[in-house]
Amino acid sequence: MTNIRGFGFLPERTSHCFLVHLPSSSRAEAEVAVTEEFYWSESVQPYGERIDGFAEADLKVLLPRRIWKEIAQEARAEFNRRLIRYGLRSGRWPASGMAPVDRNMGKELVLLAWAVEDADPVLIPNAVRNWLGLSPEERWWLYTMTNAATGQALKGRNKGWRKAVRFALTENPIADSVIRKRNSDFELTLFAGMD
Repeated sequence: MTNIRGFGFLPERTSHCFLVHLPSSSRAEAEVAVTEEFYWSESVQPYGERIDGFAEADLKVLLPRRIWKEIAQEARAEFNRRLIRYGLRSGRWPASGMAPVDRNMGKELVLLAWAVEDADPVLIPNAVRNWLGLSPEERWWLYTMTNAATGQALKGRNKGWRKAVRFALTENPIADSVIRKRNSDFELTLFAGMD
């Protein structure tokens, strides 16, 4: 498993992943794009440079860099905790370029990005805390429901499930004790079948 890329993506196992496209511009309004890739290729082009166009459904979210910075470190830390538990190499977000993300972690990242894309910036820490309080399975379920109805970056923005996810994650932050309990419960279920 030495060919792991980014955050847990192993091209030999699956060609389905999410890509985080980080612009070279450091301007606060430069957009970070997250795309869903069903067919991995070593020659995949960054979001802003694709000559052959882009399937609208594959573009999941666009975030200004200033908002991305509010969630990037917590998402990295959460994913790396889990990767290390599985004995895998940790990942990092490059300053610019592309970072592949395992398809399940990609769903979780997109869910968090949908929650903050139109949120009041003051509420972003609440969204991160509430996202951390959800189990990965809960995040996957919420992603699946939201993606089915409003999963395209621009057409689905601020509608239906996307709007509901924003309110659900930005209001009423959960306590640290709940996050710690959920993490320890996850560790117990993770290792339960390894006896």
